[in-house]
Amino acid sequence: MEKKILGLLLGFLAGIIDLIPMLIQKLTWDANLSALSLWIISGFLIAVSNLKMKGFIKGVVISFLVLIPALFLIGWNEPFSLLPIIVMTLLLGSILGFLIERWGK
Repeated sequence: MEKKILGLLLGFLAGIIDLIPMLIQKLTWDANLSALSLWIISGFLIAVSNLKMKGFIKGVVISFLVLIPALFLIGWNEPFSLLPIIVMTLLLGSILGFLIERWGK
């Protein structure tokens, strides 16, 4: 499968995985859409990036770079919610980078 399409599809899947606990917590739709778009964009950027690093590291780096603006907004009002967000970004970003690197052409 073409790497760009794979990045978008896997990014969407990562977004759905990230949304599950958010929907259970009944978070607002702006937060849900923000998380979903973060993963779709991260998947695409990981797929088209030519950074010279292993796939899982590239996934983590790009995912955190995309997340940084939201971290300021979230952390300003709810600093304790940053820990689960950082853990989820670390996990999903590394998995996303690994799978895109492995399955992409």
